[in-house]
Amino acid sequence: MEYSSLKNSEKLNFSKLHSAELSDGYDWGRLNLQSVTEQNHLDDFLATAELAGTEFVAEKLNITFVNPNSKIGILSPEEKAKISEAQKENLHLLKIPRRPKWDRSMDAEELQNLERQAFLEWRKTLSELQEIDGIVLTPYEKNLEFWRQLWRVIEKSDVIVQILDARNPLLFRCEDLENYIKDVSQHKNSMLLLNKSDFLTEKQRRIWAQYFADASILVVFYSAANEKKTRKISEESGVVSDDTDEEKDLSEKLETLELRTQTMPESNYLVTSSKTGVVNDCRVLTKEELVKKFKDVYTGPKEKKETVIGLVGYPNVGKSSTINSLISTKKVSVSSTPGKTKHFQTIFIDDELMLCDCPGLVMPTFVSTKAEMVIWGILPIDQMRDHVGPTNQVVCHIPKHIFEDTYGIFLPKPQESEDPNRKPTAEELLDSYGFMRGFMNARGLPDHPRAARYILKDFVNGKLLYCHAPPGSDQESFHIYPEKRRQAQYNLTRQMMRITKTSKTTPDVLDRTFFDQNIGRAHK
Repeated sequence: MEYSSLKNSEKLNFSKLHSAELSDGYDWGRLNLQSVTEQNHLDDFLATAELAGTEFVAEKLNITFVNPNSKIGILSPEEKAKISEAQKENLHLLKIPRRPKWDRSMDAEELQNLERQAFLEWRKTLSELQEIDGIVLTPYEKNLEFWRQLWRVIEKSDVIVQILDARNPLLFRCEDLENYIKDVSQHKNSMLLLNKSDFLTEKQRRIWAQYFADASILVVFYSAANEKKTRKISEESGVVSDDTDEEKDLSEKLETLELRTQTMPESNYLVTSSKTGVVNDCRVLTKEELVKKFKDVYTGPKEKKETVIGLVGYPNVGKSSTINSLISTKKVSVSSTPGKTKHFQTIFIDDELMLCDCPGLVMPTFVSTKAEMVIWGILPIDQMRDHVGPTNQVVCHIPKHIFEDTYGIFLPKPQESEDPNRKPTAEELLDSYGFMRGFMNARGLPDHPRAARYILKDFVNGKLLYCHAPPGSDQESFHIYPEKRRQAQYNLTRQMMRITKTSKTTPDVLDRTFFDQNIGRAHK
């Protein structure tokens, strides 16, 4: 009885306590009664987790800090797969403008109106194509007059030769151009000429020759730069002279120079497809061999005595250099900018062969990113606005020791918290190259945009060499880099240590950046 009355007395006293005096596990004096109508993603996540009674335990184990700038311009495997799927689904929409059908009863004004209407429809189709998610097109020629020149070259030529960069042929190849050639006439042939083939090894050329042979495409390998060097060496060695026995001296000195020596018989260089029967030669042809190939490639009916070869290609693939090397003199001005040649030109090699040079045309094709267009010379490097993306693309393709051996620089080692096998970042490369060349800005820091322009031009010119493998081939086994030639010396100056330190994302910097951020709220 006494126990019961005591218990009732405690309940009575407990009920008389004020709510502020309750001790139920919370600190009532420090309650957050601030109105919250907006939260950032992190605050929203933590608040939801607290309501759900979820606890988190932080473990500072196996943490990898990633520089956010290292991913600019680089696609993840999932993004690459998505873009590749979108490109395959819309490949049938990637076309070049066709010349509308006409007959001699039409006057010039009527034909021009038809051409303008067809051209506008083509541009409308490409504009709709660019709106599709995951589709990125190269800049393409939007001047109808340039396409009219292409139409005339196709109609006039017996064989249309697309000149491509041997390091990445599929980027510069226009498949729809080959279809259009057959639409114009079934007797016309098309062929690919892979210029700058001196960058490829014999094994790489053989793989590409087999790939195109299986696709029923005739391809030849050529190097206009090699022909220019050969001619220069021959002239400096006195091969070209005005003596009466010029032919005798020419043959003797060419044999001495061994400029044309072949280590294997010609038949060993032929690649035949068992599927299509197409035979391709994987040698780098000389000027004389290429001229003979042009004469023999066309077997259809001819209106004239000479065979007409139409040459088409992007700017900066070496189309004009190829023509100049074939005629051993400069007949066509060389430029990496579209629009240098305004009209097609006809050039006679001899009585049996005539070249028809088409103005440099940028045809629409698929790319993954805009940075890809910069590093392959489609977009001018001097006019680029963002250097980080293209530089990251180059860093992604070229190993670390190639930069160190080529430029005589060192690149800092990854920190303990980073992946020891990671590639250098664009910032690290530009810092090291800027220090080495003395490219500094007004604040005493490396001038990144200027350093990036030099590195990107070295990539375009082949000093930093990267060759794409054909589809279905393993890239790592296709392009094998040379071994490291020198050991990097990591003797940093005080200024370089200071700048390198500021460019690293350390745990202290990460914590300070996170906790010092000012989160804007609508109500405080």
